[in-house]
Parts: sequence; structure tokens; C-alpha cells
Amino acid sequence: MLNLLKTLLLTSSHARLRYGSALAMFALIVIVGSIPGARADAAEVASGVVLHSCAYAVLTFLVFTGSSGLPAQRAIKAVATIAAMGAFDELVQSFLPYRHGAIGDWLVDCTAALVTASLMWILWSTRKVAA
Repeated sequence: MLNLLKTLLLTSSHARLRYGSALAMFALIVIVGSIPGARADAAEVASGVVLHSCAYAVLTFLVFTGSSGLPAQRAIKAVATIAAMGAFDELVQSFLPYRHGAIGDWLVDCTAALVTASLMWILWSTRKVAA
């Protein structure tokens, strides 16, 4: 089981799948976030900071491991991609009468991306075998 997870999550043979999964997950975040009342229902489970942090950390992981290049290049690509995704999400929310775009939410997204990409950069740099 551990080898299967390692193969799916860390090898280059599934990189395109992870990158595509990140795009699909982001689309789902924007779509579900646009449903009236969905955010209020999610708030019963976790706060906005927790939801944004977890979602964008997972997106960062998927983009980082789905990208190519050296660990530093992957980290930069992941943070830049997540910053753009988060900005787009908040922009969409600003057009919805029952939601509002918040710079604070975008900053949480970017912070989650920076922390996750930094950890991934460190882990990837210490790997013996290139991904």
C-alpha cells in the first residue's frame, strides 16, 4: 500500500495526473464556493482559515509534484500558480451578491502555498532519486 501511494504521489510517471487533479480540484473549489449557502454549510465544519489553508496546501502539493524542474523551480511555479488561483477565486467571489472577495483569504492561500512549497522544496532537495 505504501509503495502504491509513493508511486501515485511522488513519481514522475503520474506527474501529469497530479497537475490535472490540481486543476480539477481548483475548478471544484470555485464551483462549490459559488453555490448559495455552501460556504455557510462548510463553516459548520471548519473556519475559513482552516478550509483555505488545507485546500490550497493540497493544491500546492499537487502542483509541486506535478511540475517538472529542480525543486526550487517547482516551488516557484507552485507558489505563483496558487497565488493566481487564489486571486481568481476571490475575484469570482467578488461578483457574487452572497459572497465577497477578501484579500485576507488570498493571503491565507499564499501563506499555505509558501509553507507547503518550502517543505516540499526541502524534502525534494534531500531525495536521493530524482522525481
